[in-house]
Amino acid sequence: MKQRRGQRLGQGGRVPYRGVRAVREPVLGVDVGGVLVEPADGDVDTSFFGRRPLETPQVVGAFEALRGLAGGVFGGRVHLVSKAGPKVERNTRDWLAHHRFGAMTGVAEEHVHFVRERQDKAGVCARLGVTHFVDDRLDVLGFLETVPHRYLFGGERRELPPGIVAVAGWGAVVAEIAKGG
Repeated sequence: MKQRRGQRLGQGGRVPYRGVRAVREPVLGVDVGGVLVEPADGDVDTSFFGRRPLETPQVVGAFEALRGLAGGVFGGRVHLVSKAGPKVERNTRDWLAHHRFGAMTGVAEEHVHFVRERQDKAGVCARLGVTHFVDDRLDVLGFLETVPHRYLFGGERRELPPGIVAVAGWGAVVAEIAKGG
């Protein structure tokens, strides 16, 4: 066998087998505020910052879409990655339990991650091998350089940086992922 430039020959003058290149399994990352849970709309009592955070509504279609994605193309590889301080983290965990999020979507409790700074989502995504991420903040998506497919949730159709697609809601997220984006 002919040696290629920069390639080392193994024992017996043969090029050693390196195996099949690793295929990256798709992994979905999802923000919480504004993507899974409706943002505060002026009724401060029913937001995560108010007196009745458990009454904060889910974003329409979120649970159904995540159930389909977790049970389908992502095969259980769905993670929530949220920026929150200690109080909002507690409220979020309580909200997820109250709304039976895991049972309703198939997203495991150990797949819920919190960071204290928005840019720290990048490290979590890199560690988890996230390939697709949904967030309602363009600045956060800009930090996620290792994530090839990024979706600006509720974003306007405007010129966006490469690799970021605006999606109006969960139906659009599912459609984009289905067409390979």
